[in-house]
Amino acid sequence: MGARQMAMGGASASLSDAWALFHNVAGLAQQKQSFAFAYEASPQLPGANRMAASWQIPVRSFTTGIGFFRFGDALYNEQFISLGVAHRMGITSLGAKVNFSQYRADGFGVLSAMTLDIGGITQLTPELRVAAYITNVTQSSLNSGSGERLPMRMVVGVGFQFTKKIIATTEVEKDPDYPLTWRTGFEYDVYKNLFFRTGYQLQPNAFYFGIGGNRKRLRIDYALRYHFLLGASHQASATFLLSNP
Repeated sequence: MGARQMAMGGASASLSDAWALFHNVAGLAQQKQSFAFAYEASPQLPGANRMAASWQIPVRSFTTGIGFFRFGDALYNEQFISLGVAHRMGITSLGAKVNFSQYRADGFGVLSAMTLDIGGITQLTPELRVAAYITNVTQSSLNSGSGERLPMRMVVGVGFQFTKKIIATTEVEKDPDYPLTWRTGFEYDVYKNLFFRTGYQLQPNAFYFGIGGNRKRLRIDYALRYHFLLGASHQASATFLLSNP
């Protein structure tokens, strides 16, 4: 979630902003207090709309994040509540978050699970940062008695600041049960905090585009994803700083 991340092809492991809670939680480190909301609509798949909200709260040298995510409709839906914390030590930021996940299918009841994610980001040079995170480190299972485990994903990424106006990110993701996924994205500061973004993903293949802008304490972003079979999806997100920038 987060239209900035989506517009850059989802290559978000090395990004640090209010939406890091839903990606690499280490990116929360040193963030200001803020509230963020996002909604994604898929016209060709009306039952696959998504929404999320998060609240970032600095506490001394740590930043905590509380987030909510929902996917689906009345027939099938997924809901997550996440609580994360991140801290920066020198050139490295580390973070961890706990997720309570709930899955509901009409006629099949409700299943749930608790999972743990961890991540890190290291600023090797002023221009280069490397990042990695793992979801469901505990390999938790649903409480259905079947022993069915939730997915565990391992992501490694790199972010590079070519100039003050151009950022590039790239990453690979591996789920033990699926082929390797590769994502890459670019962000260009066109003019005074007006941004153009684009990205691409392999396995599954999709193109991404987006724009965004900052105005004092408010940041608004829009992203478009085009998949060859599923068509277009649209996401809009807004972040409001609750403390001075």
